[in-house]
Order: sequence, then structure tokens, then C-alpha cells
Amino acid sequence: MKGLVSSPVPRIPELLHRTLFRTFSLLGPRAQGKVLHRYFDWWHRRPDPWSLATDSYERRKYRATLDQLPEGTYARILEVGCAEGVFTQMLAMTWPDAGITGLDVSERALGRARERASGDGARVRFVHADLLGYEERDRYDLVFCAETLYYIGRGDRLRRASERLRSLLAPGGVLVLVHPWPEAERLHGFIDGSPTVTKLAERVERDASRPYAVSVYRAGAGPSRPQMTSAVS
Repeated sequence: MKGLVSSPVPRIPELLHRTLFRTFSLLGPRAQGKVLHRYFDWWHRRPDPWSLATDSYERRKYRATLDQLPEGTYARILEVGCAEGVFTQMLAMTWPDAGITGLDVSERALGRARERASGDGARVRFVHADLLGYEERDRYDLVFCAETLYYIGRGDRLRRASERLRSLLAPGGVLVLVHPWPEAERLHGFIDGSPTVTKLAERVERDASRPYAVSVYRAGAGPSRPQMTSAVS
């Protein structure tokens, strides 16, 4: 995928944001978890702080993500980092018979997510936990992890988070990762190098200032080569 898209210079707020979370990743796992919980609760002191429900860029990204999915029946779906449940609501509308779980570190965000999903009954639930601390015996047919892995940190933590995502997949389950490009090459690297999943597709979208990659994997090794596309939003 290298060379398919240009890489604009990151904006100053984004550089500061990422520097902040690189600093957080130096903390121990428990301390980092507490800091992230407080940080995101602070951000969600007002509704929808990132305009996920109204921003046209976010809506295009959601649609591009769903367009990359292979056809199939997904009875159990997990969204890691669901925030206030905007994308969760889209998942509930797309798969009206699926059981859906949203996972996030902010209790404030989850409170609004539950209100948003109040009409979907018990099939949509939300859990207050981070990825590494989430305890779930069941496995999922479809797992989404978007704009989340750069909060985990580097090295061993990113490796453990990637292993956790793989472990949440049922046999034949599909994993979808969505992160900024070209940083996605690093963030998705442990999944790309895993012999236990097959990469089905990768799409790189170019936006005026925020390019991103959608990478799709299936649990289980396979000989097929992934479909790679580059598009302009």
C-alpha cells in the first residue's frame, strides 16, 4: 500500500494529542487505565465532543467501513471504543437481528450511548471497560476497532491489544480496524503479521487533512490475497 496516497503534514493539535498519549503509555497498565477513564469522561462532559453524529467526514468514514465488509450473517457484534454509540446505532440498523456489544472507557459516553440505543431493547448492550481488561467468554462474528489502538501505546502493549482482538473472534469471524493513514501500518502491524487471521481487504481513503485505512481480516489462515484499494473521499 505504500505510495498509493500522499501523507499530509499532521496538524498541530493532532501532534500534541499523540504526544500526550505517547506519554500516557509510559505509565503502568493500571495507572494508564485510570488516566484514560478520567480523560475521556472529561471530554464527554458535553455531548458528542468529536461531532461523530453530525460531521460529514465521520459519516463518510462509517459508510466506507461498512462497504468493506464481506457478505454474511453476523449474529454477535462487538464495537471496541464505541463512545456515545453513533456507529453502534448504525450497526443495529444494518443488522436488526444481531446481538451487539459496545465497549468504552468513559461511563459518561456510555450513558448517552444507552439513551441512543433505548429503542433497540436488550440486544444492544454497553460495557464499561478497556480492551485489555475486558473479560468475555463468548466470541464474536464481527469485531470493530476504530480510532482506538493509538491510545494503547507501543511495543508489547500494542501486541497484547492485537492478540486480544484476535482472541475475541469466533471461528471465521471478521475483524475490522480503522485508523489514521499512514500510522495504520504500524497500528495494524501485529494483526497483519499474525498467522491466525487472513487479510481480506484494505482500503485507504484520502481526505483533505485526515487520511485513514480500513483493514478487514477473517479468523483462520487462507491463501487468498487481500483486495487493496485507494480512494479519494
